[in-house]
Amino acid sequence: MMENAWIIPLFPLFSFLILLVVGKRMKETSAYVGIIATFLSFVGAVAVLIERLNEPTYQATYTWLTIGKMNITAGFEINPLNALMLVVVSLVSFLVHMYSKGYMHGDERFSVFYAYLGLFTFAMLGLVISANLLQTYIFWELVGLGSFLLIGFYFYKEEAKAAAKKAFIMTRIGDVGLLIGMILLFWQAGSFQYGDIFAAVKAGNISGTMVTLCAILIFIGAIGKSGQFPLHTWLPDAMEGPTPVSALIHAATMVAAGVYLVASLFPLYEASSTAMLTVAIVGGITAIFAASIGLVQTDIKRVLAYSTVSQLGYMMLALGSGGYVAGVFHLTTHAFFKALLFLAAGSVIHAVHTQDIEKMGGLWRKMPLTAPLFLIGTLAISGFPLLSGFFSKDEILVAAWTHGHIVLFWLAVIAAFFTAFYMFRLFFLVFGGEMRSEVNVHESPAVMTFPMVVLGVLSIVAGYMNTPWFGTFLGDFLAGEGTHAHEEAPLWIMVVATAVSLAGICLAWLMYGKKSLARDWLSSRAPITYNMLLNKYYVDEFYTVTVGYGTKVLSVFLQYVDRFIVEGLAHLIAALTRAIGAIGAKLQNGQVQMYGAVTFIGLTILVVILAFTGGYL
Repeated sequence: MMENAWIIPLFPLFSFLILLVVGKRMKETSAYVGIIATFLSFVGAVAVLIERLNEPTYQATYTWLTIGKMNITAGFEINPLNALMLVVVSLVSFLVHMYSKGYMHGDERFSVFYAYLGLFTFAMLGLVISANLLQTYIFWELVGLGSFLLIGFYFYKEEAKAAAKKAFIMTRIGDVGLLIGMILLFWQAGSFQYGDIFAAVKAGNISGTMVTLCAILIFIGAIGKSGQFPLHTWLPDAMEGPTPVSALIHAATMVAAGVYLVASLFPLYEASSTAMLTVAIVGGITAIFAASIGLVQTDIKRVLAYSTVSQLGYMMLALGSGGYVAGVFHLTTHAFFKALLFLAAGSVIHAVHTQDIEKMGGLWRKMPLTAPLFLIGTLAISGFPLLSGFFSKDEILVAAWTHGHIVLFWLAVIAAFFTAFYMFRLFFLVFGGEMRSEVNVHESPAVMTFPMVVLGVLSIVAGYMNTPWFGTFLGDFLAGEGTHAHEEAPLWIMVVATAVSLAGICLAWLMYGKKSLARDWLSSRAPITYNMLLNKYYVDEFYTVTVGYGTKVLSVFLQYVDRFIVEGLAHLIAALTRAIGAIGAKLQNGQVQMYGAVTFIGLTILVVILAFTGGYL
């Protein structure tokens, strides 16, 4: 099956093309085209993963372009990392396609939505199996295009249009770094193939300084796609897209692409301690930065968005700390519980018609299926014992501690406490207490709840693929490619992780469940800090004042340069040309005497010049 893995991305591509042509006539039956296509991709991905468990890495390359003696190839590769990612991406995409049939019911552009989903899924699956950097870059940009279309799906809303443009521009900033790093690697290694690049690095054919430079430049691309600080501001705004889009982008696809890129180039990063430290520091800062913002947000989707940014920071922290397995492990578990949380949030929004958690409440009794599933996702992301997030977060803390990143370790511990607190703050405000609205709430249809049930089960059991108690199956699978499997660590790290998780849950319950502690404690005692968190540290405002206004000032300056210097010079040359032409026109009067006089004067000038130069002209 591995030799036919190239077919897997084609199913959603075909659904995109079919719906683009005949989608309007199919109306809401177009959902079945997308659902069947992604299901076939999922079945193929599972078959590839099963075969890869017992077979070595498979690679197929074909000559694409020949430039002189240089061959540019295209093809695909199946290794442990992308075999796993194929399953995760195709499964989450399939469940989102199914869920969207209920959520998007009645939308006038129903078929267009499914067409965009197909394009986006195709791009992500193509990125995952790419065998070289150039091909990865092509699909990387296609993922950006797909996200632009999906985030801006409600194009008639100014907020959606602005969010789509912001996502496109912010990620393009990071992509410039990726492009430069990719070109430098090609210059040094003479190839875009991953294997050739790793071999050149291992052989010492690329200097340490150049390895560091290339790794950091490529990481800038990952910062943009994965919403790492300081290029994170597009990701919360992407919530303006439909909720199924949020689940797809924030769980296993677009934002995961940056983490996947660093993981797929891990041997390059391992060759540079500076690049590894950079990745770890950026990841640690992002984790605590976004988690602190999530403490005070009131939009249900934005709370989840900032939790995504924070969890992506965790993954980068793990990879930068040398915890390859830990980073990939958390990427996998996060895909399931974050997709569950977003789909459950969509179910709530579908029922109460608002995203403001202050206007919700009492939904536990009204939504008997969504509520416990949301609780499972909340427990998983909080690192509650024996759920998937508990095991993967523990691996990250172990990686940070055992590799000597003590400060980053404690930052991650604090971020874990914040995560448990703001997620259960969200849970108690939405599902606890009494209803604070007059909306007639009802449970979502089965087509929406079934995908949540599947993700709920996975959010519980997915962590058991890599535990110190039941077996490090994932680590052993990935370690077949020379990476690091599970690392032993002191028991107290697991105790600390459990304690901070339970402490965050307990504090949230006291404030928002039992209500024995004042909710306005932070806003009343530290209003400056509260306002800073509420306004997201004023990063957007800072960009507006610096980059925004700076760009406008530069644009006005260049406009005047163009108008008065460039155009002025052009007008001057044109005027001189017209003047010379006018003089020439006056001389061309048809009088033989005038022509003879001009010829004589010219000849005289030439003779004088020759006389003074001695004939050397």
